[in-house]
Amino acid sequence: MQRVLALAALMAMSGGNAVSWRGEIIYQVMPDRFFNGDKANDGVVRRDDPKAWHGGDLTGLIQKLPYIRELGATSVWLTPVYEQMPGTFDGATGYHGYWPQNFRNVDSRFGTLDDFRAFTRAAHGAGMKVVLDQVVNHFGYTAPFVRQNPGWFNDPSSCAGKGDNDVFCPIFGLPDLAQQQPEVRRFLFENADFWRRLGVDGFRYDAIKHVPRDFLRELLSRDASANTFTLGEYFDADPGIVAEYQQLGFRSLFNFALQGAMRQSIMSGQGLDGVRAMLERQDEIPEPDQVALFLDNHDVPRFANGTPFEDVGRERTVYGVRALMTLRGIPVIWQGTEIAMRGGGDPDNRRDMRFSDVWTPDERAVYEAVKGAIATRKSSSALSVGNLKLLATPARLASDLLLFTRENGQQRVLVAWHNGRERRTVALRSTVAARISALRGDLFGQDAKLSVQGGVVYLSLPPRTAVAFELD
Repeated sequence: MQRVLALAALMAMSGGNAVSWRGEIIYQVMPDRFFNGDKANDGVVRRDDPKAWHGGDLTGLIQKLPYIRELGATSVWLTPVYEQMPGTFDGATGYHGYWPQNFRNVDSRFGTLDDFRAFTRAAHGAGMKVVLDQVVNHFGYTAPFVRQNPGWFNDPSSCAGKGDNDVFCPIFGLPDLAQQQPEVRRFLFENADFWRRLGVDGFRYDAIKHVPRDFLRELLSRDASANTFTLGEYFDADPGIVAEYQQLGFRSLFNFALQGAMRQSIMSGQGLDGVRAMLERQDEIPEPDQVALFLDNHDVPRFANGTPFEDVGRERTVYGVRALMTLRGIPVIWQGTEIAMRGGGDPDNRRDMRFSDVWTPDERAVYEAVKGAIATRKSSSALSVGNLKLLATPARLASDLLLFTRENGQQRVLVAWHNGRERRTVALRSTVAARISALRGDLFGQDAKLSVQGGVVYLSLPPRTAVAFELD
């Protein structure tokens, strides 16, 4: 009931025009590190320096849209493409897009506004939606605008006296916008309108923990009225934070707590108890179908980097992606996860994307498995948009076995995550037995079997993987 009331409140705040992205699969791109399609706009490129510009651009992204579509993604999320501050700060450039100088122009290294229009047209023509990263907290360190408009920014020397330091004081020393001022609010609202007119379907809002909630509420109401999807980044958000910000007006947030639990259980082999604990909290979230699910992104170490052994990293990345595709929400795949790219913390997790012309046979095998997992999810309405119900697991197996069903209409799927090191046959008494009339194979095509005899469900499970079986 609490979740229903929260959802009703959310709809009321948005005028009943809340846009849903149920069933979407988002592919995340950092344009500078994706593909160089126009060397004429490179400027100074130093690909051996992880903090320098590497040459990727919008033309390259357009050229690689068929690759993204072939993988199975339905939407593309770009990190910011704004014109970046000049020079460097602490040895780093603004290649990532989060140090803006001009919010209403494309950085020349990425291309032009016409190139951005061409990209949104090409993406829509390919049947994909576009999510653009929006910065609403700050300007770049050396942006001339900061010197020209000092009254638009919170004063670092007195910000602590305004209230919440996370909101009113700079993060990483970046010039902190004072959204409590009408002219600053108007400027940020108009930024969203500007990019919307260029064909953007959704915004991923950066660092929302550091932005006043009354400003966010008004911003999100305007977005909802324009039928714009909104995805918030609150680092380390758990289900409680996700719920809080959905009630504020966000359609989606990243579930960092679930990502952390999956990393610990799947990659580090610490048992599935943490994942189960996160799924047990799904009823706290007003719209679990909209929550962003991910294994890694540009702000955390690569998933495959959770082990020093590359072969283990590849195997468990495939396990992780299959598991991700069985969950309720919106999967987000960071460029390169589909080939188990490695990398530690920022900026090592932002290595240049590798494509099929230079893949190893092992990378190609991971890609095919990930592509197959995405296709399996898309072909099953239960996996794609169904409800999720956890099933009881014998205490002796709880650390190594997670069971739940996904159900949408008449379609129902039984999902099992098996964290054991060896193949195992499990016998369970469960109500799902009544929905099984014949031997079933895994929807992902693995050597796993489901059968029933005398009211007992038998699962034959390979080690360390996620499987799914369609029920009658």
